[in-house]
Amino acid sequence: MKTINKISFNDIESIPQLVKDFLNQNIEGFEDKIFSVEHFRQQIHLKKDSFSAEQRDILSDVFTKQLSGLTLSSKQQENIENLRLANTFTITTGHQLNLFSGPVFFVYKILQTIKTCTYLKEYFPDFNFVPVYWMASEDHDFAEINHFKTENNYYEINEKSGGPVGRIKINDTYFISEFEEEFKDSVFGTELILMLKEAYKIGNTLTQAIQILVNRLFSEFGLLMLDGDSKELKEQIKNVFKDELLHFSLQKTSKNKVDFLTEKYGKVQVNPREINLFYLSETRDRIDFNGQKYTVVDTNIRFTEEEIIAELNHHPEKFSPNALMRPVYQEKVLPNLAYIGGNAEIMYWLELKDYFSKLNIPFPILIPRNSMLFLKEKTLGKIEKLDLKIEDFFQNFTGITNRKILKDNPILKLLDTKEEILVNNFAELKVSAETTEKSFGNMVKAEEVRQLKSFKRMKKRLLHAEKIKQNELLERLENLFLDVHPSKTWQERVFNFSVFFSDEGYPWLENCLEEMVVQDSKLIIVAI
Repeated sequence: MKTINKISFNDIESIPQLVKDFLNQNIEGFEDKIFSVEHFRQQIHLKKDSFSAEQRDILSDVFTKQLSGLTLSSKQQENIENLRLANTFTITTGHQLNLFSGPVFFVYKILQTIKTCTYLKEYFPDFNFVPVYWMASEDHDFAEINHFKTENNYYEINEKSGGPVGRIKINDTYFISEFEEEFKDSVFGTELILMLKEAYKIGNTLTQAIQILVNRLFSEFGLLMLDGDSKELKEQIKNVFKDELLHFSLQKTSKNKVDFLTEKYGKVQVNPREINLFYLSETRDRIDFNGQKYTVVDTNIRFTEEEIIAELNHHPEKFSPNALMRPVYQEKVLPNLAYIGGNAEIMYWLELKDYFSKLNIPFPILIPRNSMLFLKEKTLGKIEKLDLKIEDFFQNFTGITNRKILKDNPILKLLDTKEEILVNNFAELKVSAETTEKSFGNMVKAEEVRQLKSFKRMKKRLLHAEKIKQNELLERLENLFLDVHPSKTWQERVFNFSVFFSDEGYPWLENCLEEMVVQDSKLIIVAI
């Protein structure tokens, strides 16, 4: 393994402009919420003053209870106990309970969380920093998480769904025998098969499965896994949920930010609802208010105001935050300094700054996670032979392909020259025409537009003809693009970690950790 490039998010066309502006401190009010040692220094003081000793004891007890079925490393045990101390803070990432972790970026975001803790310890030796993986166990979209993909196969489980996915018990294990067939001859295939069998044992819940898998991969790094589907944790956020039910505060308080982001960037990642909570019964369903009663959508459950507040007081565990309320829940129950997430996550966190202020909860530092891309030396050689750079594959590749196809074409050069002459001639003509009479100037302008359209049509036909003529080159370019972007998207969003672990084993995790950048958001490209 050898890193050949680290590309800044600023230089990648598909990274949303909102994320780029955030990283460049171009969004007012968020300048101190990007990664810097000084910003972490401020965040430590903010969080220290707002997180009580009682909350620390509850959190430590919850971790002890939730992870009791696992064999914990000494580093994990130390981290659980350290959380009782006022000088200990968390760095958190979150993710769904995807089958066998889902796409490989799941691993990257956890490794970055771990490395950020190590980095902060060097700058703040008097404090402890604990990496936390927040499990999205209450999500109910099972179809979104019930599968994963390798280079050769697609794996899927089928279980009864509709409620929190973390509570689903595993019955369908057919996919394990298929996986065994694919990886039995790989160098570290046996290790992967054992991981899969241990995690996805019949009777385990999906929460237990992910706890077992993540513990196998990251226990030595001290990572702790937290399940938000917890009565003890939800007891701490009852007042926030009550305020949401009675006053619709999240939607009202975030309106200015949502309006600003919509106006500047076209839309927001997640639109706040009037009530941003679900109710957990056999299923997980949205809570709505019809002006008189609280209704649980798609069920017959109804509450008066008095009844729903009584239900919340007695059974807070039955109330579940949606995507926008979850960050608030997380920051309420953790002594957290920073959240590491994907671009979409960062964008919806940005909507919540004013709501955090209203609740008097410190808004965390936000870190758009690193991306990684592993390419075979053979693929890199092909890219070089075609006189391309790896960065080209993260720009407008259609435009790059077109330029490549038309490179050194004499007709194109002649068309470009004549088009430039045409533009210059019309510029002179317009100046004279407008001094003669305004309508004549407009006529000249219309004629210029007509003739330039003809040039565009000629270029388009030329490109079409060249593509037919250079079909072999076009095919090579398209195949290379698919080598870099399997299924026409980023590699890390397609393949499962097993694709890489099967050849390298645990040293692959160590190498990823070493290459990970914590101070900046980058795409890290590694030759294998």
